[in-house]
Amino acid sequence: MKKILQINVASNFGSTGKIVKGIEKEIRNQGWESFVAYGRDSGQPDSEDIRIGNKIGNIFHVLYTRFTDKHGLCSKKATTDFLVKLDTIQPDIIHLHNIHGYYINYELLFTYIKKRNIPVVWTLHDCWSFTGHCVHFEYINCNKWKTECEKCPQINNYPKSFADNSKKNFLLKKVTFNMSEKLILVPVSQWLSDLVEKSFLKKNKSVVIYNGIDLQKFKIIDDFQDTLKKYNIQDCKYALAVASVWDFRKGLEEVYQLAELLSEDYKLVIVGLTQEQIKKLPKKIIGLQRTDNVEELVALYNGAQVFVNPTLEDTFPTTNLEAMACGTPVVTYKTGGSPESIDHKTGEVVEKKDIYSLLRATEKYLKNNKDASRQNCRSKAEELFNRDINFKEYINLYKQLFEKKI
Repeated sequence: MKKILQINVASNFGSTGKIVKGIEKEIRNQGWESFVAYGRDSGQPDSEDIRIGNKIGNIFHVLYTRFTDKHGLCSKKATTDFLVKLDTIQPDIIHLHNIHGYYINYELLFTYIKKRNIPVVWTLHDCWSFTGHCVHFEYINCNKWKTECEKCPQINNYPKSFADNSKKNFLLKKVTFNMSEKLILVPVSQWLSDLVEKSFLKKNKSVVIYNGIDLQKFKIIDDFQDTLKKYNIQDCKYALAVASVWDFRKGLEEVYQLAELLSEDYKLVIVGLTQEQIKKLPKKIIGLQRTDNVEELVALYNGAQVFVNPTLEDTFPTTNLEAMACGTPVVTYKTGGSPESIDHKTGEVVEKKDIYSLLRATEKYLKNNKDASRQNCRSKAEELFNRDINFKEYINLYKQLFEKKI
């Protein structure tokens, strides 16, 4: 029986943790054995999932990173203990996701993989794998990663540090991540794939697999008025913006500017704010805290005339997909992989930080009848972003590795 082991910072929590569990379901549908190893105590991991290290180890890794900027080079004992378990499991394929997040030593992991000659699939959810420090660099327009990172301008951003070890990190990653001869990279957007082709990872095989969503949950519904009444937006046309965490990179200031310019005839509803952020909101914005109630979120998507995503740095936002699955067109900036999910029938892409073009596009959909684009949005989601179909692409990738076709 084939054995697939996935490694991620979280299990069954957040976007990547849920992706891991979705892939696991497809693995088991093949009659194969599935193992999930995770590093952070969050969400609701299954009892058989393997915890790498513990909370104290996570904290120490955070402190180590703060003072040395050697993120991913701590947690030696936790990683060594985990590798002993790997010898017992003897996986046929190791599938990596986010190996940053203060829980594993990547140098020990890749040395083990090379020594055991294990095929690796690595889903890239961000840019950390080919930089000397950061997970994203688009916001500050930094291109040092193309040649050699040094004097990092984002030391104060995750993984935050007081020191700057970006040059040594870059050189070590370049050697370490190219050690395996059986490495398949899976960027989750074409935008990210294009960056990989310009990085030190370019010699490795690469295939794009989009993140999918649950189309049984995110769908067009007619019964959403109770939710709108709950937030007193049942009698107005509104634009919706959603994020798990709102900060300047997600476009929070852009949303504020949009609200100031928006016609008095419309409302702007933002989901995912903290209580402190809600207290400071401009009067034109209706702010809601993050909700784990999917039914309520689906109702808000369905009730909106348009979904606005003014992100300034993103790999491939699933909120765009959720909105379209609910029949709601998307307006977004030309940022990262955000435009990839949209065409002229399902929304509009405007230049980054062009707030007046964002306003024009948003009000266009607020004024028009949503029925004209509803089915186009749903059809696009069904065609390209059905997670049940997209996760099966990983199964096909595994099979090609088993059959040595790649």
